[in-house]
Amino acid sequence: MKTIKIKNKDNEFPVGKILCLGRNYIEHAKEMKAEIPSKPVVFLKPSSAIIRNGENIIIPNISKELHHEVELVIVIGSGGKNIPAKDADDHILGYAVGLDMTLRDVQNEAKTKGLPWTVAKGFDTSAPISDIIEKDKISDPQNLAIMCKVNGAIRQKSSTSNMIFSIQTVIEYLSSIFTLETGDLIFTGTPEGVGLVNSGDIIEAEIEGFIKISHPVITA
Repeated sequence: MKTIKIKNKDNEFPVGKILCLGRNYIEHAKEMKAEIPSKPVVFLKPSSAIIRNGENIIIPNISKELHHEVELVIVIGSGGKNIPAKDADDHILGYAVGLDMTLRDVQNEAKTKGLPWTVAKGFDTSAPISDIIEKDKISDPQNLAIMCKVNGAIRQKSSTSNMIFSIQTVIEYLSSIFTLETGDLIFTGTPEGVGLVNSGDIIEAEIEGFIKISHPVITA
């Protein structure tokens, strides 16, 4: 079972389910030529998709178009069902930076045929994630600068203040459908600037001032 740990501590937590949001930044929805959603767009990744800082992102042989998507990740510390937005913070252990690696050609083909995106989003190594920053270390998680670099060049740079659906709203919505459990992860969507990565590239993802991860990209 995959685990993640708290920054500067030895505690490791088994990862439960990984709930992910699509189109949670207006500019990203525009670049994907998609409608601005009126409620969260949700998909799942398996916990087997997790890799830790420094591990290889592997491009599977079913794809020739791997894209990076940097995201703030919410780590659930205390589970619940039908959690009101006003109580959402009580259920958060902390935050992390993650990458929602996406096989864009596989996803586009699935969309064209009206099929699920699971393969495009849930393949092994598709969910790189940092250690957890405990929530009391972050005064305002809704005002964090997040960034993605490829080979040292900035590809994505935005703020969590630009989310369409806030952290509290996301937890309220998701917990009305799924029972949230300790160790669940919520990938909160990516800002604009997603793009192609190739074998040999180095991807860095960062919550500025708090934590970063770096991953080589290789082919299967």
